[in-house]
Amino acid sequence: MPVPRQSPLQFCSMPSRECHYCKQWIEEGQEHDCWTTTEAALTRELSDDLLDAWERLRETAVSFGNQRIYASHKSIMFSRRSCYFFVRPKKNFLELCVFLGRTLKAPQVRRSDPASKSKVYHIIHIKHRDEVEAPITDWLREAYELSDTPPSKTGKVRAKLG
Repeated sequence: MPVPRQSPLQFCSMPSRECHYCKQWIEEGQEHDCWTTTEAALTRELSDDLLDAWERLRETAVSFGNQRIYASHKSIMFSRRSCYFFVRPKKNFLELCVFLGRTLKAPQVRRSDPASKSKVYHIIHIKHRDEVEAPITDWLREAYELSDTPPSKTGKVRAKLG
């Protein structure tokens, strides 16, 4: 039977807790927000090639129009009504997750699965600025346009009585 993980502060009189995300032990009353981050912090250690690819991805998304771009935990999110794609900067690539209303069959797509009843997420790895072109930019635009449409109504349609 596995031994439960114990707090290094278990014998101290101050109560503490372990952060669910970063696994750091936090004393009661101590401020802790491991989710707060910035784009700069997430992209700080990227290689020159990945930084160029990131800048091109961001510029492409900004050219689509009004949206919210923000960092959250280990990702940089792009959203309108809902998130239409996000980027997770990794050491050797940018992991791009794009939400579309259909499943893509393309060599760039590493994985795709349903995200909801109406959307499918697609994982794409970007290693160089030159990869941020069609068809990837077309998919990003399609996701941008889809993210502003209200969700389709499901269920029975009632006849109007009159």
